[in-house]
Amino acid sequence: MRELSGAEWHVLESLWADSPKVGSQIVGDMETRKGWSRSTTLTMLRRMTEKGLVSCDNSGKVKSYAALIHREDAVKKETESFLDRVYQGSVSMLLNNFVERKKLSPGEIRELRKILDQAEEGNEH
Repeated sequence: MRELSGAEWHVLESLWADSPKVGSQIVGDMETRKGWSRSTTLTMLRRMTEKGLVSCDNSGKVKSYAALIHREDAVKKETESFLDRVYQGSVSMLLNNFVERKKLSPGEIRELRKILDQAEEGNEH
């Protein structure tokens, strides 16, 4: 899967929240969330259909759209890309950046410890 543009993320977020949707529902979402015009949204939907990111069913009176990629897969790809681009693939550099800036709450720190403990246990088996 290729990287998604910011605009593609917006459309997919709408479809991941509730799918399938008719074009007018997506137009309304994008107008509310991003201030996009009808033509901008319909152009995005056409392009995303051509790229295989969304499906378009025009068997009824109106076209309906659905995401063809899962949110989890897109998040994994984006996370890997971000980590590679910004932190040369180093998770420890990423975490260190957050810790130095004190962006982690005590609850987040406990959750990270739990995740790291589980990862360590998994590596021991």
